[in-house]
Amino acid sequence: MTRGNARVWHACDDLVARYADGSLPEPDAWSLEKHLEGCTRCAVRVSRAVRGTAPAALLAEVREAVLAAAPPPARSLAPAPGPHRAARLLWAAGPAVRGAWLPAVLLVALGAMALAYGGGFHEARALLLAIAPVVPVAGVALSYGPHADPLYEVVAATPAGGLRLALTRTAVVLAVCLPLLTLTTLLLPASGAPAAAAWLLPGLALSLATLALASFTGCRAAAAVTAGGWLCAVLAPVPAAPGGEATRRLAEQLSRCLDGAGAQGAWAAAAVLSAALLAARRPAYDRLPRG
Repeated sequence: MTRGNARVWHACDDLVARYADGSLPEPDAWSLEKHLEGCTRCAVRVSRAVRGTAPAALLAEVREAVLAAAPPPARSLAPAPGPHRAARLLWAAGPAVRGAWLPAVLLVALGAMALAYGGGFHEARALLLAIAPVVPVAGVALSYGPHADPLYEVVAATPAGGLRLALTRTAVVLAVCLPLLTLTTLLLPASGAPAAAAWLLPGLALSLATLALASFTGCRAAAAVTAGGWLCAVLAPVPAAPGGEATRRLAEQLSRCLDGAGAQGAWAAAAVLSAALLAARRPAYDRLPRG
């Protein structure tokens, strides 16, 4: 080492050469690396020496091969043409949209219409309102987690993964099922059941609660808890109802859970609290929830 004064020193050629070939003892290497943080002159000399070693030459060849095989930046950032871009968006939307979940939602809607107008079941609206809030919950459970993505660990580690990916897929699930099921409910006979849009806030609140709970238990377990809780609440009076009274009891229970400013205000508060808990639990989604 050479010293210009008590505070400034520069690495000698022997020190640089021994660092480059890996023969320099670790304490001296650490000292040199610390010095290179503030000395451009020595950093340039050490960099030149390291580039002249065999491992550096091999790494340079690998780098050139990778860059040669990669697409040009302009090409990689340009939006894909029509159908290809749509296919990518559909894939990113999640398994719940591109898989069996969407046909299942359509089957629920068409089944309710068939019961009401083909089978003469005038209480189909009450039955659909009981099921509708758990449909987006099921979509959320199918859209995020190791079971949903073969490359889940890789995706979750990217900037677009974690909670951002879960929220994106939840938004897609809600955008599909909310209007479809609400329109279907609107077309069904009322028969004493709550309004067609009465389930929207409960559906949103249950979806957010599922995401918040998923940070503790995983998506599928959280969906089982929230969906099961809702179904137990609305179906509790049905088994004890006398013959022919089951659908009327169901409509009455739905009215308690959905009708009125009090019930809707409670669901709105539940949605806000779930969103706040979800925001507080955001780092948990970076630790790869289990399911």
